[in-house]
Amino acid sequence: MKLLIMIFMVIGSSIGSYLPVLWGGNVFSMLSIFLGAAGGFAGIWAGYKLAVQLGLG
Repeated sequence: MKLLIMIFMVIGSSIGSYLPVLWGGNVFSMLSIFLGAAGGFAGIWAGYKLAVQLGLG
């Protein structure tokens, strides 16, 4: 369960950090940091929900 949540957290934070680049922003901007954190939290939530659905937790 823990590994699945961490994988989803890394994927979510990576996607969130890269989103500003799609509309011409910078990877090292404050928006990228905030979206990376939001993506990480969303990844934790999604990983937990998936782990519960799979019966791992």
